[in-house]
Amino acid sequence: RTKYEADEKYGADEKYGADEAGFERSTLATERRTAAMADLQEWGKDDLPEPPPFNARNMLRVIGPGAILLAASIGGGEWLIGPAIAVKHGSSLMWIATVGILLQVLFNLEGIRYTLYTGEPILSGIMRLRPGANFWATFYIVLTAAQLGVPALASGSSSVLFTLFSGRLPAENGSDSGALIWITYGVIAAAFLLLTCGGTIERMLERLSWAMVAYIFAFLIVVNVIAVPWTHSFDTAAGFLKFGYIPRDVDWLLLAALATTAGSGGIGNMTITNWVRDKGMGMGGRVGAIPSAIGGEHVELSHVGKVFPVNAENLRRWHVWWQYVKADQISLWALGCFVGMYLNVNLASAIIPPGSNMEGQAAGAYQADYLAKNLWSGLWYFGLLNGLWILFSTHLGNTDVLVRTVTDALWTASRRLRSNPRLGVGRLYYALLIGFTVWGFIVVNLAGAMTLFKILAAIAGLVLVPASIQVLRVNTRLLPPELRPSWWRRAALIACSAFYAAVSWAMLSSQLAPLWRKLGGTVALVGG
Repeated sequence: RTKYEADEKYGADEKYGADEAGFERSTLATERRTAAMADLQEWGKDDLPEPPPFNARNMLRVIGPGAILLAASIGGGEWLIGPAIAVKHGSSLMWIATVGILLQVLFNLEGIRYTLYTGEPILSGIMRLRPGANFWATFYIVLTAAQLGVPALASGSSSVLFTLFSGRLPAENGSDSGALIWITYGVIAAAFLLLTCGGTIERMLERLSWAMVAYIFAFLIVVNVIAVPWTHSFDTAAGFLKFGYIPRDVDWLLLAALATTAGSGGIGNMTITNWVRDKGMGMGGRVGAIPSAIGGEHVELSHVGKVFPVNAENLRRWHVWWQYVKADQISLWALGCFVGMYLNVNLASAIIPPGSNMEGQAAGAYQADYLAKNLWSGLWYFGLLNGLWILFSTHLGNTDVLVRTVTDALWTASRRLRSNPRLGVGRLYYALLIGFTVWGFIVVNLAGAMTLFKILAAIAGLVLVPASIQVLRVNTRLLPPELRPSWWRRAALIACSAFYAAVSWAMLSSQLAPLWRKLGGTVALVGG
């Protein structure tokens, strides 16, 4: 807009009132910066919805995105990576998990800050930065497909199911590979069917996640109390605070996987804002949600958000919504990640002999096997069921994260898709879900569950390096001054980027070092 047009539209205080006029001028300044940086439409305007009074009863009704993220988080990191490291190197390396979870919960909160104000997921905010929506949509679609396009934990779930029905662990010589692949196909198909039901997808995932989380923690707490000596439990807890300890022979790829999967890792951290929007928290209540294909409600999803006037009443509502967000992310998600990692690591390091290799075809079933051998044979079935819930819940969450992120990126960036009368956001979601399901059937044959999962986790750490800085830019450039993060939260985002840059660099260097040595030896041989 020209300055004249802006003055014509926003110049009359008596029309909007003092607060509204100030809000319009402030928003116009933000929109001018936004228009210069991206090609998305301007935000709509509305008041912030009134939140329920903050109390224990309402908290249980309102929070829920954290449960979805927790069910998706307590998976490969807690059941596969954490125990593998603890058995191989001891629990003293668990300080990596502590740092990872603390940095990721601050990342999550800052992403949600943007969503509460605009109703848009944080990826839409990033798409408002230079060089524009199409560039960042393509960038994050590629990263999302690279991180989550291979259903590693469906493969992990298949080893648990094979063990459950055959009564034995899969053979390490590969003779059971064919059966494992067919079971993996079934797991992928089951996730597809579950994501087609339930009103809105967020609501269906939330209900499943609460049930999965309840069983997982009940089982782990009971078994830890029965099976693990108190002295060992204290030693494990101390390992989460031994900051800086790194053994010389550490597997950096495994360590990088722990740093990311102790929490959610990469794209999962960004997708929490999509679930916050679909839950209707903050301005998400003015935007809409992605409906399910079967039993879905008629829910519209706007591709552009709405923002509220920064006045006393809306700021009061903002602070109540922020209390719910902190309860969801700190008391539910972050605490759940800590406890889940601790219980799994504590159990594994107590019952599995030090130095054992937990990266074979039976990666998802080792703990149940050792529980049955050392404690009670009946724990074979309970342990396998627990492993199945852990791994399948993460696969289900990862599948939704993959499809949801790509759907939102395309729906926001592409005017052509939105203008197609035959294609709503729900149909786009399910078209992508079908495509990624077929792709999963193909690529799951590439390697075993543990190998695939370590690659997934390594890419997740790389995602957090630029994403942390971009969240900082979004919240300090596009939000009004009253809602911007404090200095220590800004420092935390920079620390998050630096931490994962350092871990990723160490991981990549360790993986490339043998290649460089081999090339150096070849050059020396040729030169000689």
